[in-house]
Amino acid sequence: AATGPAALAAPEADADVDELAALKHVLRLAPRHAVLALTANDDSELGAEAVRVGAQDYLLRDELDERILSRAIRYAVERKRADVAQRQLTESRLRAQENARLERGLLPTPLLDGSPLRFAARYRPGRSRALLGGDFYDTVRTPDGSVHVMIGDVCGHGPDEAALGVELRIAWRALTFAGLCGDELLSTLQKVLEHERADDEIFATLCTVDIAPDGRRAGLCLAGHPSPLIAREGRLAELLPYEDGGPALGLLPRARWPRRQVELGGKWSLMLYTDGLIEGRIGQGKERLGQEGMVEMVRRQIASGLQGDELLEAAVNEVRDLNGGDLTDDVAVLLLDRAPGGGR
Repeated sequence: AATGPAALAAPEADADVDELAALKHVLRLAPRHAVLALTANDDSELGAEAVRVGAQDYLLRDELDERILSRAIRYAVERKRADVAQRQLTESRLRAQENARLERGLLPTPLLDGSPLRFAARYRPGRSRALLGGDFYDTVRTPDGSVHVMIGDVCGHGPDEAALGVELRIAWRALTFAGLCGDELLSTLQKVLEHERADDEIFATLCTVDIAPDGRRAGLCLAGHPSPLIAREGRLAELLPYEDGGPALGLLPRARWPRRQVELGGKWSLMLYTDGLIEGRIGQGKERLGQEGMVEMVRRQIASGLQGDELLEAAVNEVRDLNGGDLTDDVAVLLLDRAPGGGR
């Protein structure tokens, strides 16, 4: 932050007007500059008031000479720099607190008490953004024993998108506990998005999976979101069917989202992710990893014995390395595992 040279401001002498009007005017014109106030020799109280209003120091006119002025300017500039640094530090701390609150909303603790399924998740913000973007996820177990999992992505990056992601996640959790599922759930979420978004161009992609109490089958709904990857025992990892997906939330006012029944099997791992995981580049060219590249990468990592948190960490790190550095988009990825004998 530039503080610039010190500016001199002389308070008004006329008692009928604001004595500090000239100083206040200078402070408004040059808020990033150090300011010195000049006062009459017998008016130290006015000088102190000038400092309270915003000047870095004051000088008495009758005592002013080149040496004193030079030193006062140097001191004023350093005080201004210290003030700016302190203000930036305070703002950074406030932003960190806001980020932490948003993170708790976007990346919640799963509610899986009583479920045999194991849960893992990773989130990595995109390059040069301290604030989380619009990626969000959640997973809960309802009283009937079903496990519901969701991941979504609000287009754009910033506090408005992050806040909208929090609202959609909380709405999804409430609607899921209320018994909504499939098209009815997504239609209601679209209404929430339409009422809460900043403008009509904002949309959100979403993937929801509801897993039956026995853990062997699930319902899948896609709203413009990439299909999950499943790794079954004795079979190569592959994408779940995605031909029947619907549009992203917020694009079509009367859209429908069919729920597709999927057989999971006895032992499996289900990975949900946002498009940040598949849109990173491969090397210096324009080629992107894509879903096929991601599937091959995960197959190789599973074959090497990785699972759970280690698998997610390896996947996110490899995507970053292939990209040649931090990804431009946020990445959220989560994993549900069902071990042998984990179902009823």
